[in-house]
Amino acid sequence: MTPGARLSAAIEVLADIAERRRPVADALKDWGLAHRFAGSGDRATIATLVYDALRRRASAAWIMGEDSSRAVLIGSLRLQRGLAAQTIAELFTGERFAPAPLTEAERTRLETGTLADAPVHVAGDVPEWIVPSLASAFGDDLLPELRALARRAPLDIRVNTLKASRDATREALAHLNPEPTPLAPDGLRVPLGEDGRGPALHVEPEFLDGWFEIQDEGSQLAARLSGAKPGMTVVDLCAGGGGKTLALAALMGNEGRLVATDGDPRRLAPIHERLRRAGARAEVRTPRGGPGRRDAGRPDVMADLDGSADLVLVDAPCTGAGTWRRNPDAKWRLRPGSLATRVAEQEAVLDRAARLARPGGRIVYVTCSLLPQENDAAVAGLAARRDDLALRPLDLPASVAERVRRTAHGIQMSPERTGTDGFYVALIERGPDRS
Repeated sequence: MTPGARLSAAIEVLADIAERRRPVADALKDWGLAHRFAGSGDRATIATLVYDALRRRASAAWIMGEDSSRAVLIGSLRLQRGLAAQTIAELFTGERFAPAPLTEAERTRLETGTLADAPVHVAGDVPEWIVPSLASAFGDDLLPELRALARRAPLDIRVNTLKASRDATREALAHLNPEPTPLAPDGLRVPLGEDGRGPALHVEPEFLDGWFEIQDEGSQLAARLSGAKPGMTVVDLCAGGGGKTLALAALMGNEGRLVATDGDPRRLAPIHERLRRAGARAEVRTPRGGPGRRDAGRPDVMADLDGSADLVLVDAPCTGAGTWRRNPDAKWRLRPGSLATRVAEQEAVLDRAARLARPGGRIVYVTCSLLPQENDAAVAGLAARRDDLALRPLDLPASVAERVRRTAHGIQMSPERTGTDGFYVALIERGPDRS
């Protein structure tokens, strides 16, 4: 496909997303199935164009004076890729499936459009209704944080120390030019290509042998800050596909008892193969029935562990607001009702975690969110509901302490401050048994 044809395809996909309010991955997959002539390189480039346009949807529409899919793509080429008006015009020729030529109005907007007077939700490319929550989290740093959240995310991997060292893995992947991550001691950062896409790490022999997992540096730090150690009894209560379960197993050196579960049994499907590949030991407990059966008499597969866990990691279901660099479509689909649903789920899972922790045990609460309702408010609510629980400060390495943002009850990582996805971590301790 020509560069212009790829632009036309991206506009088509963006229109489908807007009209049907569907996840970008679904729209891209359907487009690929309907256009089988497009090669893998074409599909990758189209995907990058679409993701970049969604990252800058509000600001691109603002400078172009309209919010059509064509206008958003054109505006994103200037804002996200820094292309000049003339360069963009050379791509919009109308020839060989390229989009129609730029109108005089479009060229004028490209040359003169500015974000100088744009409201913060436009300049920061987020839904307007969520700005008050983000402002309470970031204060005067709000706009820089939002702009960082609209950039492309880096590609990080976590070295599996059960099988290899960071130095050995870096040497084995030397052809990809990885560098150590700034904060996570087991992380490597792999450079992205000019199109913003990374190499196919899942086909590397070292990945197939379990030497590393693809995992954002913030997620790596969240697992490490849990304080998991060899010999502990640890529960990963919202394990999902197992990313943090694998990290916990490595921190524990496969010594102790590690139990992984999730309220939605479907999310656990990948964990078994990932554990095998990593050489990690964990007991996986899969709830019976679907996720909707939680209150329909479904047996509690964790009941025998109540009051016995040294550490309960709660990687809670959340809005994912901290991952909008990677999932920019999610921010435009988020609604206040969705946030309320997540807050209710977080309350339920924290209450379950409190029953699992032994006297003197710890609960470490993690979200990939930037919203205080899902973070400080959630842990404060748990402490208020249980008089045997207390919020404690996290013990942070100096390099991490100087970068993260301290909140009332935990810490917040963010793209601007730490260069990671937006992760929140808080520590809750259960007091000694008073009986």
